[in-house]
Amino acid sequence: MRTGVFYFPTEYGIETGELARALEERGFDSLFLCEHTHIPVSRRSPFPGGGELPKRYKHTHDPFVALSFAAAATKTLLLGTGVCLVPQRDPIITAKSVASLDRLSGGRFLFGVGGGWNVEEMENHGARYPTRFRLMEERIRAMQALWTEEEASFHGEFVDFDPVWCYPKPVQRPHPPVLLGGETDYTLKRVAAFCQGWFPRAGGDFDPKVARERLRRVAEGAGRDPASLSITVFRAPPEAGKLAAYGEAGIERVLLEVPDLDRDGILRRLDELAPLV
Repeated sequence: MRTGVFYFPTEYGIETGELARALEERGFDSLFLCEHTHIPVSRRSPFPGGGELPKRYKHTHDPFVALSFAAAATKTLLLGTGVCLVPQRDPIITAKSVASLDRLSGGRFLFGVGGGWNVEEMENHGARYPTRFRLMEERIRAMQALWTEEEASFHGEFVDFDPVWCYPKPVQRPHPPVLLGGETDYTLKRVAAFCQGWFPRAGGDFDPKVARERLRRVAEGAGRDPASLSITVFRAPPEAGKLAAYGEAGIERVLLEVPDLDRDGILRRLDELAPLV
């Protein structure tokens, strides 16, 4: 089992390149960056975690720009979005960003994706909450076509374009792994339909053995080889005993949280987490 981290990349925290170097030096597998394009002031959508929305949600860098600095500062660290809010992104532009980052990093990108929870944030991008998952699926399928076909086209309910040339192509073949966030049965069906991995959050009742079995059943029902679908667990518990159970259950990767602190506080926390790698 591999151990990475996730982080909300803010302008008041640690510089992304320095964070990436510190992770690589300590043996971490990967760095996943969270995304919010903006936060509407209305705050009509309640924070899923309860209480006030944490400050960091309003201050995130663009993940692809920030990950490019992480890529330039490292040699082996994997670079992921955790998660990219696909319903809020143009698929052709995003496909080019993904392919460019994967190529410039030497094939180190992992495309964590999700539908999002902030209704007014996605509405500012022209997306609607009730149809966000259908929109997300079409955009991901369109991007997969752009990454793999010389003259790609797509005709759907939300995405529609005639044959185009879109380069560069990613280094990874057929394309960087698409890891879908969420915990519902609907999420698992989507993972089996068009993704390469599952990206669940480790809530209080999360059982890694049950999670692996759930994915196996859905994959086999969809005609997919369960071994072809990875599991990366977001916000895994930073405790050696609990993480050992994740490894025994066959979880491929766990992500520990980098806290919302200043530079020195973050580096101290990495030193505390390093023995868990």
